[in-house]
Amino acid sequence: MSIFSSSIITLESLQKPVLRELEMFDKIIRKSLRSSIPLVDLIARYLVWNKGKRVRPLLVFLSAQISGTINDRTYRAAALIEMLHTATLVHDDVVDDSDTRRGVASLNGVWKNKIAVLMGDYLLSKGLLLSLQQGDYQFLHITSEAVKRMTEGELLQIQKSRQLNIDEETYFRIIEDKTASLFSACAEIGSVSASSDSAINAALQEYGTQIGIAFQIRDDLLDYLGRRTILGKPIAADIKEKKITLPMIYALRTCDRNSSKRALHMIGKGVKHGDVAWLLDFVKTQGGIEYTVQKANEHIIKAKAALHQFPDSPAKQSLENFSEFVLQRDK
Repeated sequence: MSIFSSSIITLESLQKPVLRELEMFDKIIRKSLRSSIPLVDLIARYLVWNKGKRVRPLLVFLSAQISGTINDRTYRAAALIEMLHTATLVHDDVVDDSDTRRGVASLNGVWKNKIAVLMGDYLLSKGLLLSLQQGDYQFLHITSEAVKRMTEGELLQIQKSRQLNIDEETYFRIIEDKTASLFSACAEIGSVSASSDSAINAALQEYGTQIGIAFQIRDDLLDYLGRRTILGKPIAADIKEKKITLPMIYALRTCDRNSSKRALHMIGKGVKHGDVAWLLDFVKTQGGIEYTVQKANEHIIKAKAALHQFPDSPAKQSLENFSEFVLQRDK
């Protein structure tokens, strides 16, 4: 289990140091997405209404505040990150043929795939133009690297899902690319917006990387815990899609040969309803759950260590608490 505080960390408590800035950000993002094309404007308003938890902009603002002073560049950095993130979610829903996101209809669920893909492109272009118009070229470098890594991570996961031969080293490469790269970009871009100190920027980049790794480990763990994730993913969704994540990787590494062959056969042929109970019990019996929790804790420790050089402040406290918030995600 987690070695950290058992007290519940709420998103509202994390937002306190930058609550005013987040409220201002909502107004800025609404204005930034406006279009003279009625359909585009309608869909943009739908996206703003279904805005989610704004976790990534929160990370941008807290990283800026701990690095210096939140300013106009910070707002542009947060807007770029949010547009980029939303674009990737829209495209992911198309790829996954998902009709819902966060319990409401996805863009492709309402307007079909063609319009959803084009709207994702629109979001990405708006974010890029926002940075280009203001000369925020360092922001573009940071986010372009993140997009490249996210794409590579997703493609590597698809490849390994087909081959069913993923090991722990490859797993961590995948999640560092597909998930942690964006968290790293959030923290780094926030820091860069407020400070030109490369040591400070690097510390926040490392913090974001470690948080992102722990975030994805936790999400993968939820697939085995009998709960639904934040995105509404049902239990065992990953193994039904032939995605072998850390709990299963550890179980396959430590079990006997016959059990390994049986598990891989079930996953390879397509997991049926009757297979789920055996696979979940297999992972738990082999210690896959405990091992995965341990690895998540290790990355949270590294994330907190990256903040040691910063003096105590409300922003630092929220960033430290954010790590525990990541571990507490259970729905």
